[in-house]
Amino acid sequence: MIAARPIRPRKCKHCREVYTPALPMQRVCGLACAQALAQAANARKAAADRRAERKADRAKREKLKPRREWLKEAQAAFNAFIRARDADKPCICCGRLSGTASRGGEWDAGHYRSVGSAPHLRFDERNCHRQLKQCNRFGSGRAVDYRLGLIARIGLLAVESLESDQRGRKYSADELRAIRDGYRERARELSVAASAA
Repeated sequence: MIAARPIRPRKCKHCREVYTPALPMQRVCGLACAQALAQAANARKAAADRRAERKADRAKREKLKPRREWLKEAQAAFNAFIRARDADKPCICCGRLSGTASRGGEWDAGHYRSVGSAPHLRFDERNCHRQLKQCNRFGSGRAVDYRLGLIARIGLLAVESLESDQRGRKYSADELRAIRDGYRERARELSVAASAA
């Protein structure tokens, strides 16, 4: 008959004190540590369940979200990307690097052809550039100055192409989700690159 090997001392999984277990599979030094370890495991499981429930709720809300909400989120992500892309450039229409700060920051993502008059160009990167709020909102976009700045940046041919583009376009919720996620990722990459530089 083979003699059983003696059980070596080990550290308690809860209090980290060294103890000699009475049983081979014993993980803790006593009852108090066993209860505390079980409570910690239950707390972790409850937290994981809450995270899973929140994730499921988010997924349900995403499915129920109307198209206009997707459009709003996609536009916000696109505008944030434009402001990040043009962070080192002056205002497209007045050429200033800063202005009088207004509520919510001093920069807008200003569209050359407005979203109201050309909704099919709302996500066209050639049509949108960083613009001071006082030029965009209070100067009615300053279309003539914007056009001159746009010609300097992208060229006359591209500007004329934007001006003649009259195609209709309606985005589905899935397309808007992809646009939102894509521009969020691109804005994140720009901010990482800017912080690394």
